[in-house]
Amino acid sequence: MKLTPQARAHIKPSNFAVPGGHYPVEDPSHAKAALFDVAKYGTPEQKAQVRAKVASKFPSLYGNK
Repeated sequence: MKLTPQARAHIKPSNFAVPGGHYPVEDPSHAKAALFDVAKYGTPEQKAQVRAKVASKFPSLYGNK
């Protein structure tokens, strides 16, 4: 899901998985997109950060309730 610069500017910093405004996880659809994108393009450290943030914020995406 592509965000415009205006939409990205309105996302709270706490809703990004990686500091600096990378990989927004503000809702389940963005969280899924972040997981997909980081798997393709992210460093191992970024992958760990995104997985941890998504698992914490949306445990149901990992089969946890």
